Amino acid sequence: MTDVLRRGRASLAFSFFAQGVAFALLVTRIPAIQDRYDVSDGLLPAFLAAVPILAGVGSVCTEHLVKRVPPSHVLRWAQPVVLLALLGVGAGDGLWELGLALAAFGLAVGALDASMNMLGVSLQHTYGRSIMLGFHAAFSLGGIVGASLAWVGAHWDLALFVSYLPAVLVLLPAALVGSRWYVDASGQKGAQAVEPAPGGAGGTGVAFKLLLPLCLVMTIAYIGDSTVSNWSAKYLQDVLGSSEQLATVPYNVYMVTTLLGRAVGDFGVRRFGAVAVVRVGAVVAAVGFAVVAAAPGAWVGMLGFTLVGFGLCVIVPQTFAAAGRLFPGAADAAVARLNIFNYVGFLIGSPLVGALGDAWSYRGAMLVPMALVLVTLFYAQSFASGPSRYGDGHERPRTADVGRGSNGL
Repeated sequence: MTDVLRRGRASLAFSFFAQGVAFALLVTRIPAIQDRYDVSDGLLPAFLAAVPILAGVGSVCTEHLVKRVPPSHVLRWAQPVVLLALLGVGAGDGLWELGLALAAFGLAVGALDASMNMLGVSLQHTYGRSIMLGFHAAFSLGGIVGASLAWVGAHWDLALFVSYLPAVLVLLPAALVGSRWYVDASGQKGAQAVEPAPGGAGGTGVAFKLLLPLCLVMTIAYIGDSTVSNWSAKYLQDVLGSSEQLATVPYNVYMVTTLLGRAVGDFGVRRFGAVAVVRVGAVVAAVGFAVVAAAPGAWVGMLGFTLVGFGLCVIVPQTFAAAGRLFPGAADAAVARLNIFNYVGFLIGSPLVGALGDAWSYRGAMLVPMALVLVTLFYAQSFASGPSRYGDGHERPRTADVGRGSNGL
């Protein structure tokens, strides 16, 4: 690998890391945000739903933007907006200021997530082996740092703005500097041209019919993920009787387990293939939600969230990678469209758990993502690919053929 690719890989990993910090700082302080702006329990789901809706809009816009500019340009400017919007969440006083900050956060996150994963898919193709889980491991590491900073803010009863400011002051200039080394599929960094990867900017020909199984898996995975990120703090505090400080811990534990799982996940994919890894992940995540639903106390609840993290951590990166393999001539467009279902999952997951929790019980609500994640088992074969690029030496069915044979598509 050339120095250009190494620097590109490191700079992209830092972008995933910075995004993990920002997202964790937002979601783990939801109770504090609710108190600061006096948001009622009935209104809170509407605010939580607005972010993924606008993020989906941002992802759609990115699909069209990358036909004119490289994904690296979109990422370079989306990341600062995310960080500044986070600061805005902590600086406002009225509901309209919170709404404006969350709107900017949502739109920028959609562009950020889509462009980051576009660059990750193209780099994986150029490397010729599975590295996508490593980028998402960096996101998990950022989530750990962000959740830890949130715990400090809650423990010392810091104002949200004071809690967010140090992270933004560090991450914003670092992200701008690191953006100099992003590597596009057909870009040129320094004095060297990078080998084009499949599906550069402007690629077309994504058949939604073939992409649908992966879209369903992405939706299910993010229903589970949003359940943890948006409701774990309230679940521990309101259902399991923990303190506010302890309520910030489950997301931190969840991110630790996703970091560990993703750190070794690429090796698992190379050794056993994506299909086996996704199947095991789905089963472990389902067991985790069952433990959360039955937990007698906060510590058992955190054990459940730990298992959920180990299970879900491998599914999303492999879904993006599978989309890139399925549409080698239009990977950017496939990633952008698939990324929308990230937010569909969040849009469904947060209100669904909240509504079931209010109408029935939050324990019962945890059984819904448990059942849904098991559906992934029926679509696991959609992660099979053509001749392996990841060193296991086995021929796998083409994704399109598998989709027609197993899912009626």
